[in-house]
Amino acid sequence: MITLTPKAQSAVEKFIQGAASPVAGLRIAISGGGCSGFQYGMSLEETAAEDDLVVECGSVKLLVDPFSAPLLNGVTVDFVDSLQGSGFKFENPNATSSCACGSSFNA
Repeated sequence: MITLTPKAQSAVEKFIQGAASPVAGLRIAISGGGCSGFQYGMSLEETAAEDDLVVECGSVKLLVDPFSAPLLNGVTVDFVDSLQGSGFKFENPNATSSCACGSSFNA
């Protein structure tokens, strides 16, 4: 399903540790929009939805809704820290094209 690189796992763990309330997991979702048709979204969630797919990546639980699951199948999420900035990078084998910003794609 989805893979987090060790750098991404470490970054998410730091965000979870700094959260103001208990965290059930990291939601990774796809929604319509962005400059290529679909865009990625990430948020810390206090509870999982009943129909969520729960994927464990080390100590991190990923929560994926039924709509997003097929579009995220095979995705690798990395955390990049460079002179241009830091953030999560998605490598999606399902994308037929993607935007230069790296946060949207077309399937």
